[in-house]
Amino acid sequence: MSTFSVTAEPLTIHPHDNADALELAQVGLYRAVVAKGAYRTGDYAVYIPEAAILPAPLIAELGLTGKLAGANHDRVKAVRLRGELSQGVVCRPSAVAGEGLEAHHRAGTDFADLLGITKYVPSIPTHMTGEMTAASDLIRWVEVENIRRYPDMFTPGEPVVATEKIHGTACLTTVTADGAAHVTSKGFGHQHLAIVESDSNLYWRAVRAHAVAEVAADLVGKFSASRVGIFGEVFGKGVQDLGYGADAGRVPGYAAFDIAVETPGDGLVWLAPAEVADLLDGRLPMVPTLYAGRYDEAALIALADGTTVLGDGTHIREGIVVRPAARRESASSRMIGKLVSPAYLTRKGGTEYE
Repeated sequence: MSTFSVTAEPLTIHPHDNADALELAQVGLYRAVVAKGAYRTGDYAVYIPEAAILPAPLIAELGLTGKLAGANHDRVKAVRLRGELSQGVVCRPSAVAGEGLEAHHRAGTDFADLLGITKYVPSIPTHMTGEMTAASDLIRWVEVENIRRYPDMFTPGEPVVATEKIHGTACLTTVTADGAAHVTSKGFGHQHLAIVESDSNLYWRAVRAHAVAEVAADLVGKFSASRVGIFGEVFGKGVQDLGYGADAGRVPGYAAFDIAVETPGDGLVWLAPAEVADLLDGRLPMVPTLYAGRYDEAALIALADGTTVLGDGTHIREGIVVRPAARRESASSRMIGKLVSPAYLTRKGGTEYE
């Protein structure tokens, strides 16, 4: 999950090597195909990100009728146009004053409401939902921003760890000092809702099969914590279109990727990757670590592509998640970013449940 907004951004224009009438407009590290001559480097334009649902009048104004994804041809999705990856839509809608876009960029204006743009949220399968209960004690997952949108997130040369991004569904398990266990998904967690324990619920079956709550309870004691959260990805056939050789109908696959610990003295702390590995070694399956070293933008972008090293190794890699090697975050600000594989973005028949 990452922040969804429609903003004014400065452009850098590049040639399109395979089309005389097209160019590439760069926003952050994203590139979107545009008509040649429509923009110059240094211009500002509105950037509509992937997963945006556009209203019919805006689609018609931008000349995108019949060209977008989804059953209604209204969803922005990464595509290849004449061999170049195009992510998002760069435009200047009539509802937005072009001359004031630089000021809107500085102010961080979100044009989504003005333009009638919403975020695409796929319907959640029944086995991934369930009876819900309020749970103010659960530790929520954080927004993971795309490094291509925010390329200054990390400093060149900074020690980082990159793990494989698994195409499943995030499972949040929180255990409190009184032994209560709360299990939920990323989306429900943001609403402070936990899933009532059930034999049929995917998340609870994964937590039970891998004894996640028991591990979290042990960590509560180890840290004398008021609560501990273990975050993992549940995957397998029946979860998303990439199954990694697991069958979620039998035993859901599970891979832990983060731990948060709250103590009276330190408050809520996200542990460093090495701490997580030491605490979970041999106790829980973990997401594969693909890189540990100095932050190198080009090398990490290349690493996002390729074949998964999880499970049967037959799928494309969704991408990578990058974290600082050492703690440098607080409860209100977490430094974590993702890079997604172009092959993953443009695959056919993919599912994107949260």
